[in-house]
Amino acid sequence: MNNVFKLATAFTLGAVAMYYLDPAVGRRRRAMVRDKGTAAVHDIERYGRAKSRRAADRMQGAVARTRAKLSRREVDDSRLHDRIRARLGRLIAHPGAVQVDVRHGHVVLRGSVPQADAESLTEALAAMQGVRGLDNELSIADAVGDVQTTA
Repeated sequence: MNNVFKLATAFTLGAVAMYYLDPAVGRRRRAMVRDKGTAAVHDIERYGRAKSRRAADRMQGAVARTRAKLSRREVDDSRLHDRIRARLGRLIAHPGAVQVDVRHGHVVLRGSVPQADAESLTEALAAMQGVRGLDNELSIADAVGDVQTTA
């Protein structure tokens, strides 16, 4: 068995040497292997740089979120209003159906939303930085088609 393995290894090495040391096209084959190896190294480097950039961006975002949560700075009402409007656009299908009033960090929601959105909406908005209190004066729409926008 050991002799068979040695024979197969010698045969393979001989075939590879013949393939790459061929006087007619061996130079081209060696150049192709070199070029493909260089391209693979560049791809690996590019992949590593992209991964490290993404990790650094995620870390920077985590630091910013942590600082924002630990910060005692007041969020002014207009900025809080804008943040809530932006968040509404990601939380419900018809953000124009909800009117938002903010006074000294106290948020009042009026309008009409589907039942499925109402609870998750108030929970998400109450957890936002700068929201001191939230009054939910939303009416529940029977269906999505019943929601009327007030844009």
